[in-house]
Amino acid sequence: MSSRPAGRRARRLRPIPIAAATWLAVVGVLAVAAPGLAPEGPAAADAARALLPPGASSPLGTDFLGREIWVRLAWGARLTLAAGAAALALAVAVGLPVGLAAGGRGGWVDSVLMRIVDGFLAFPGLLLAMAVMAVLGTGMDSVAIAVGLTAAPAYARVARTIAREVRVQPYIDAARAIGCSPWRIAARHILPNAGPALVSFAGAQLGAILLMMGALNFLGLGAAPGSPEWGMMLADGRGYLRQAPWASVFPGLALTLTVLAANLLGDAWQ
Repeated sequence: MSSRPAGRRARRLRPIPIAAATWLAVVGVLAVAAPGLAPEGPAAADAARALLPPGASSPLGTDFLGREIWVRLAWGARLTLAAGAAALALAVAVGLPVGLAAGGRGGWVDSVLMRIVDGFLAFPGLLLAMAVMAVLGTGMDSVAIAVGLTAAPAYARVARTIAREVRVQPYIDAARAIGCSPWRIAARHILPNAGPALVSFAGAQLGAILLMMGALNFLGLGAAPGSPEWGMMLADGRGYLRQAPWASVFPGLALTLTVLAANLLGDAWQ
């Protein structure tokens, strides 16, 4: 009798991750298809059409240089998603082995690694990313590296917590009893069983990564001036909020919905 209400709850919740996945798919398709949909590119300007409101001739309006907002959003999706994916991959590549080693081995290994992780977590994320960029310089590559390294400690902490929960299971004791090495146990037993929770956190972390990248680009520390990156578009449109709010509203909405979709998909894996 208890399975029927659970089934109804699952059906009620199902449209939410579907909607999130659909939005991310639309953004991905726009990013891939941008050269075909708008071959003129995101820099094509027409001063005579500057600050046009959304309408039939310009679906999302134009900015202060007469550039189409929708074209720049589509091209900007390529920059935003590519850099976000690279930053997330770096965070996982650095944080996952550290977390698995700490949680799987325990003892002094756990203590040493987690004190290092705690030291990085003591700094505000945006400040730490800015410090890394002070060393690397500006540019989207530097943004991706800085944000990825900044996100790695949080992923290491979560991976360690999950590994500690999994390693006390009976099948881990059985693997130790037959002589499996710690790394084999981590790769063959702990990681597959911790996978859903790690994927869920990665989805939530992708949203945080996109937000931090948008903030760095908004501050002018990442993408080159005039770039169609969404954070940079927000910065470009802030001087025209009264006469042309669409120049900032649509990039902000695209970033907000993408972050929300990433978080919802991450929750759906739990």
